[in-house]
Amino acid sequence: MASVTEKRSPVLTPQAVDFPRWYQDVVDKAELADNGPVRGTMVVRPYGYALWERVQAEVDTRIKRAGAENVYLPLLIPESYLQREADHVEGFSPELAVVTHAGGKELTEPLVVRPTSETVFGELMARWIQGHRDLPLLLNQWANVVRWELRPRLFLRTTEFLWQEGHTAHATRAGASAYARRIHLQVYREFFDDVLALPVHVGLKTARERFAGAVNTLACEAMMGDGKALQVATSHEMGQNFATAFGITHTDAAGRRSLCWTTSWGLSTRVIGGLIMGHGDDKGLVVPPVLAPTQAVVLVVKDDDATVAAAERLHEQLSAAGVRAKLDRRTDLGFGRRVTDWELKGVPVRLEVGPRDLGDGVVTLARRDSVERDRPTVEAAASLVPPLLQRMQDDLLRRGRERLRARTVDVTSTPEAAEAARSGFARIPWRTLGVDGEAQLAQNAVTVRCLQRPDGSLPEADDEDDLVAVVARSY
Repeated sequence: MASVTEKRSPVLTPQAVDFPRWYQDVVDKAELADNGPVRGTMVVRPYGYALWERVQAEVDTRIKRAGAENVYLPLLIPESYLQREADHVEGFSPELAVVTHAGGKELTEPLVVRPTSETVFGELMARWIQGHRDLPLLLNQWANVVRWELRPRLFLRTTEFLWQEGHTAHATRAGASAYARRIHLQVYREFFDDVLALPVHVGLKTARERFAGAVNTLACEAMMGDGKALQVATSHEMGQNFATAFGITHTDAAGRRSLCWTTSWGLSTRVIGGLIMGHGDDKGLVVPPVLAPTQAVVLVVKDDDATVAAAERLHEQLSAAGVRAKLDRRTDLGFGRRVTDWELKGVPVRLEVGPRDLGDGVVTLARRDSVERDRPTVEAAASLVPPLLQRMQDDLLRRGRERLRARTVDVTSTPEAAEAARSGFARIPWRTLGVDGEAQLAQNAVTVRCLQRPDGSLPEADDEDDLVAVVARSY
């Protein structure tokens, strides 16, 4: 029988040996999540939830800056709501969890555990919107959803997961389209660049990949460490489909009754999976400083009064400088093991305070994203950390952009696209690939992740000339 120490060994499967196994090792050994009691469900552990709280804070700030307000809607949805939008039901039917009994009795109408709150928002918008002065109506919800996942993987695909879902109604198609693009570029892409330091390809989904019921789906596609794609956020132009199904109308300034134009958009705990696979290495997580719940950890090497006092002062100085710092004085654990644990969790900066270094008037400073180490003076150490954190954030984004560029190749044929997708992304003219080529790629588990302009920008529509298809294998 394995001992407790053996059972919690920090050794990870190397990425080059088995990337999926490495991913599972990081989730487990960095104490991010565990399996729930129901197949496919996920328990988010404290450190994993601290990462999600940072995601929430950063994304929520940007959503509110875009003018949306937060609401909360019920978990249970009448089945008839989903039946009123046939495309939506077709898209979600295999994944639905349905409640048929409650209070010891069979329900007169089954209740669906929300796969999304699209239909409830539709019902409420129809009730809340009267005239053009009520528009645009910009709402967002932070909640959990349930989609019965057949092949679960923690953070990437689970039966229940956490997310935000925004829903808006507008007087014109142009207004709805502009807002969906604002969310996609100024909320999502800005978050991935400035916080997660994970650059993405942005573009439109093809008709084959579009969200059920949408007229346009905008996607953010990130490259993982193994070259596969991960869809990390989507925004949808719903046209007037949901407005028609739920009677979402408004009276314009001339007194005419018109259907509204709606959007929906979302980002989920899947981004934690993107963080792991986008930045992690064979030591574990690498967390960008802006996102990190703990930006710097101060380790007490030896439990003597002078060392502890110096470490406590350094911790206080870091906190006063606005650094999210933690003091680790668990000298009952081996020092090497503690270093390994903090490396597993990806804490950006580590400061080691020991009696030998203090005798020289210095401490040891190490950054997680490189082998760089320094020995600043005790007096200067705290002041060096904030600029170092910014440099690390910038370096992670730069390296991410370099990897995305290096592993995204331009090709001119469907076979070349399939071959390039073995190790990264391929870009191929959409008029060359077309729907027939898209179907051929799908037979080899390669999908069109998005359509974009040749310069990588987001197109207005999927029928623009010279669109480029970004193709890849995906999670």
